[in-house]
Amino acid sequence: MEQRTLGTLTVSAIGLGCMGMSGNYSQRPDRDEMIALTRAAFERGVTFFDTAEAYGLGHNEALVGEALRDVRDEVVIATKFFESIDHEKHALNGRRVRPDEVKDTCQGSLERLGTDVIDLYYLHRMNPDVPVEEYAGVLGELIDEGTIRAYGLSEPSEATLRRAHAVRPVGALQNEYNLWWRRPEEGILDACGELGIGFVPFSPLGKGVLTGTVDTSTTFEQGNDIRATIPRFQGEAFEHNLTLVDAVRQIAARLGCTPGQVALAWLLARAPFIVPIPGSTKLHRVEENIKAADVHLSEEDMTRLTGLAEEVGIVGGRYEDAQEARTNL
Repeated sequence: MEQRTLGTLTVSAIGLGCMGMSGNYSQRPDRDEMIALTRAAFERGVTFFDTAEAYGLGHNEALVGEALRDVRDEVVIATKFFESIDHEKHALNGRRVRPDEVKDTCQGSLERLGTDVIDLYYLHRMNPDVPVEEYAGVLGELIDEGTIRAYGLSEPSEATLRRAHAVRPVGALQNEYNLWWRRPEEGILDACGELGIGFVPFSPLGKGVLTGTVDTSTTFEQGNDIRATIPRFQGEAFEHNLTLVDAVRQIAARLGCTPGQVALAWLLARAPFIVPIPGSTKLHRVEENIKAADVHLSEEDMTRLTGLAEEVGIVGGRYEDAQEARTNL
């Protein structure tokens, strides 16, 4: 597979988001099956794997670590911290990790991953009560100590990104970005290009909707599927938003590929420093996503897709208000 760079890290052009392997879109899948799936992704060319302490409160990190143990030197593993977690009680402490706790939190991730270094360590969300410079400083210390290779931020504003980068260069940014959520185009992408920062879109398939397999007949299970709480997946708003999917499906049919591959190819063509991390719990979907790296959209296709995304005007928030308020700080 094509290789791309995230700051100083070299990774496959398509990564694997592992969050769903610990639930969030369904009941938690079988652990052994997810370990096998992760290994299969590596065997098919994926070298970039994304997890977080928050995914299953440590479950996901341990899963990813076990799956990649035998190929650790051949892959790049990214994980994240933000919420303070009591791992003995398997519960959140109800507050954010403070800068003076970052090193201990990182040590917990190292142990669960079964590694002596984390390739890319993100601050999962910004803390409005603590200047980002303080986090950048301690993350820089972890780089100097050899505990992590690079650090990143998830869902900051452009101003916050620049402030952190001034303290210690940021390796990568992880924000939502796809055909129906394009906020990163409002300054963040330009800043990444200017500063040499990699950009990792999460939910590159719009939480599954851009695959063309989700429609108004799809049921999102309350308590197990996060889409059940997302306004843009509800009622008339969702019906309206599916207009964009119809257009993606038409382009895919002409190119002889799938709608999901078109959506990923659109992201890859936006900038050479973009590395999407689609997630799946099914091998055939992982294989489909990997093949998106071979789909090349014409200038006309790119213009049409971008224009249609603007014309449709996606209705409804991507999160509930309280969760959205924790982003773009």
